[in-house]
Amino acid sequence: MKDNTSLHNARIAEPASAPTGGGCGKPECGSGGCASKAPQTGERKIWEIRTEEQVYAFLNDKTHADTNRYGQKIDLIDHTQGKLPVGRSMFINENPAVGTNPNRNKQHGFFFTADNCIGCHACEAACSEKNENPAHLAFRSVGYVEGGSYPDYKRMNISMACNHCDDPVCLKGCPTRAYTKHVEYGAVLQDPETCFGCGYCTWVCPYNAPQLDPVKGQVSKCNMCVDRLEVGLKPACVSACVGNALDFGVIENIPGGREQARVEIPGFPSFEITHPNIRFQQIKQLPDEMKRTDSMPVKYHKDDKGRYRPAIDQKKGKAQHWNLARLSSRENPLVLFTLAAQTAAGAFALAFLGAQAGLAGFTAFAQSALYVPLALVCFLLVAFGLFMSTMHLGKPQRFYRGFNNLRHSPVSREGLGIAVFMGMLGLHMVFSLPGNSLFQALFTAVLGRDTTVLISNQLAGAFATVLGYLAVLGSAAGLYYMVKCYRIKARPFWNHWQVATAFGGSALSLGALLVGTVTMATLVYAGESVLNVASVSAAVLCLGMLVEGIGHTAHSRAMGAAEHEGGASYYIQTTTFGKTYVLRNALLGVNLLLACALLTSMLVLDTVNATTLLGLAVVGVTQIATSLMGRALFYVLVIPTTMPGAFFWKNKGFEDHARDIGLANMPQVGVAPLRH
Repeated sequence: MKDNTSLHNARIAEPASAPTGGGCGKPECGSGGCASKAPQTGERKIWEIRTEEQVYAFLNDKTHADTNRYGQKIDLIDHTQGKLPVGRSMFINENPAVGTNPNRNKQHGFFFTADNCIGCHACEAACSEKNENPAHLAFRSVGYVEGGSYPDYKRMNISMACNHCDDPVCLKGCPTRAYTKHVEYGAVLQDPETCFGCGYCTWVCPYNAPQLDPVKGQVSKCNMCVDRLEVGLKPACVSACVGNALDFGVIENIPGGREQARVEIPGFPSFEITHPNIRFQQIKQLPDEMKRTDSMPVKYHKDDKGRYRPAIDQKKGKAQHWNLARLSSRENPLVLFTLAAQTAAGAFALAFLGAQAGLAGFTAFAQSALYVPLALVCFLLVAFGLFMSTMHLGKPQRFYRGFNNLRHSPVSREGLGIAVFMGMLGLHMVFSLPGNSLFQALFTAVLGRDTTVLISNQLAGAFATVLGYLAVLGSAAGLYYMVKCYRIKARPFWNHWQVATAFGGSALSLGALLVGTVTMATLVYAGESVLNVASVSAAVLCLGMLVEGIGHTAHSRAMGAAEHEGGASYYIQTTTFGKTYVLRNALLGVNLLLACALLTSMLVLDTVNATTLLGLAVVGVTQIATSLMGRALFYVLVIPTTMPGAFFWKNKGFEDHARDIGLANMPQVGVAPLRH
């Protein structure tokens, strides 16, 4: 939907244009269904019903419950408190007609009978044909888990698409408000034209439903085939199912011939994250342990209550490797963005607040000619970080849409905080110029030192102080929501307080390095003592590394004992990147000890000598390298909660192999080119 301005409690919204994420994509057809299926004269139809359409393709919900198992009202009009009328048009194919489905305002959902699925992929093919998806995208995909041994080998197939959840985290996370949950069928629809390709929705969704197309630089997803629902037909994937494994209708209605309506199945992430509108039946006995055939080191083990829980599958063995080349990923721009923004925030806060607190050396530096240039360096670091973050987008030219969802999205709030920091910092520099020694000489030469100038300088200084505090607050808000961006339930490796210590530690340590370097150089040139500045900067540097180290230690213990995808990430960390991980930890520990020793030396000897400065320089270079290494690991290690893939399809290991041998150059293989 192109206008998502009527969100109601982040759940229900009013449609404003044709539902997207499906259709042929031709301008003359819209996206709710292909106009070629309808007569070419007169009004375009919502969806053309074939004359030979089979009975099983039609919806058949005569009754329904009042609430679902989560206590959510199934009649979605009730959620609008009478604000939205019944029988509105969805403007499919720009047609204002209203569908004939009597239950169009009820929450619908999929029903999957795992016992019936034969893994034929007909549902995938039907979905991709209807939506004309390229080979590397699939709104619905079939994966499987397997277990046991001959002759009692068992395999369970899982067909999965968007679950059109009661609490759609994709909607709340999307910074552009490209998502809308409709009262019509409870469909969560997404507008690729509004999307700017940040991919955050693909991070927060536990089911891998939103698909980021690296070619087009935008996300699209299952649209529940609302065009077919309007005329009483089930979605294309359901109608195409050969084994009668997929069904569809008003949620909680158990289809005929079924006896279960579970919300869990082996390989399906926790339903508690989003309250998905899908129900399962799986009656056949399965082995106690089911394994994935893709490269993800996760398997599923049956607990005492008969529920399958994730566990670590040590597919890679226990050998440790470097794999330094594999630290590079699509998230490289975010590595640079986060480190640059955190460095700038920490550096400015230390320099500004140190001067405001009247600390010796910091006050003198604030009155020197290089204070404004230091603030400019911080400003440029933030600008560079934002530029890298923008280049990470599939459609960088639409970066301004990142502020569209301030009500819910931490990405929007992070961007606003960083923007406020940058704006206030820029104004702080402007109003700091009259008090700057370099510009004071210029002012005196041009205007003379009269009362008017003195008053204006005093006013400018007051404004600069206020703006400095606002800049610090803006940076704090930006860093807070930067942390919130990564506290994602669908990515357990990130969903730990260690993210805060890592980001905060980087701001302290890297900020102290920048301030210490510039400030000490300025004071040495001016012939003033650098002891206090060096001591304070070294103390902040030590504090930052200590905070980061504490977080890493707690995180390693938590993930090392975890039996979920976070534990799988830790397994990869200690094997695939084991030597790199050990090196990062060793450098951080040695660096902390060296920095503490240098700080102690300065405090005991009450002086800063050449050896101390050389030691601090070594600490600084090492800390920069450690931060880059650690942040790269942060991104490449995370394993999301997602549906199992197959051996070739939705398998990261196969994708990497296909790229290594050149097979990925064949588009029919279904491996996306790395363009965004």
